[in-house]
Order: sequence, then structure tokens, then C-alpha cells
Amino acid sequence: MNRKNVYERLKELGISLPASAAPAAAYVMAAQSGNLVHLSGHIAKKDGIAWTGKLGSTLTTEDGRAAARSVAIDLLASLHAHTADLNKIRRIVKVVSMVNSAPDFTEQHLVTNGASELLAEVFGDSGRHARSAVGVAQLPLGVCVEIELIAEVE
Repeated sequence: MNRKNVYERLKELGISLPASAAPAAAYVMAAQSGNLVHLSGHIAKKDGIAWTGKLGSTLTTEDGRAAARSVAIDLLASLHAHTADLNKIRRIVKVVSMVNSAPDFTEQHLVTNGASELLAEVFGDSGRHARSAVGVAQLPLGVCVEIELIAEVE
């Protein structure tokens, strides 16, 4: 693999991985089938607390981008917990982003860029992925963004 050590890249970006999240209900944080790791949806947190709000109503697109970026960092922490080494990630395959949106909010794709851009910064071309960015009427705990991810591992 011709990319920089993922942990060195995180350090360059000033990112420290938090402890991996624990399931809040009847599910697991990661399920692997073959070389694909499916991560459960991770909710946005600000200062360790659920980041609540509705895009286009109480939060701006920039707020949403920051929230999506924070979710991506939590997703990386879960990938690290599952693989024990983020350098084993061959590529990020798919991201599904759900954005708690006011009825007339149409910038879910821009919110989701907060996560997508970070994954590309960390993994280079291997971080570029297929994705869906959808608006929803509500999310658990009233959070503004929830993201799930599929990664291919060695």
C-alpha cells in the first residue's frame, strides 16, 4: 500500500481517536463478513454529549459539516477497535449519512461532506467512497447527524 501510516496522518491532522462507542441498544458496533466491516450508525456528539438539532432550523450547514466530521472520527475509533490497526483498512467502500432536516433543507450532501472529506484526508484515494446522504424527520435522541460506514479490510 502506497499511503502514509494512518496514525501518522491522524497526528498530522491533530486528531486523537476517542474511545470506541458502545452499543446503546440490541446491536453490535461492527459486524464483519468476509473482508467487509459494517459499522452501525454513529450519532453526532459535541463535547461527548449528543449533538442535537435540526439542519435548516436550529443548525446551519456548517454546523452539520462539523457534526459529520466528528461522527467520522468516532467511526474511525470503532474501526480501530474492530481491526486493532487502521492500516489494515484497504478502502472505505460506502458511507450512509442521515441528516435531521427541516422540511425545506436540501443541503444534506454538503453536511455529509464533513465526513467524506475527512475520510479522504486520512486514507487518501482509499478513503474516497460511494455514499448516500438523506434527510430524515428525526434521529435517535434528536441528534443532527447519524452515519454508518462499510470498509474493506486486509
